[in-house]
Amino acid sequence: TVWFSTGGKAYGFLKSQQEEKLNSINEAFLSDSKFADEEDLATKLDMFKHMMGLKRMLEKLGLAKTHLELKKMMSEVAGGPSKDTISYHDFLNMMLGKRNAILKLILMFEGMGKEQEQKDAGPPSRKTFADLP
Repeated sequence: TVWFSTGGKAYGFLKSQQEEKLNSINEAFLSDSKFADEEDLATKLDMFKHMMGLKRMLEKLGLAKTHLELKKMMSEVAGGPSKDTISYHDFLNMMLGKRNAILKLILMFEGMGKEQEQKDAGPPSRKTFADLP
């Protein structure tokens, strides 16, 4: 049995390599003229590095997506249901490409379709036995 005492260092090194690769992909998108008119491109690219960033971005658009809905979006970009993951490059194309405008419209209309309940200000009203199911 061989024990490696550098497990934490190896993990840190791997994470730094991954971060460098993502940063190089982001730099390519920042220098691409197709995305020159995209608002806050650098901020979006930084946020998209993490899966939770996608969830937060969708929430900002007005609709939170479930894990399964995110996987469905990803399978459309990947080109089939057999792939559960997509590359970071494909993910950026999904979020910043032509489909992005369509995706935003779909998400906004889905959000408008759901009724927004108005919350009463103050403490809840008293319940009676008639209110019980």
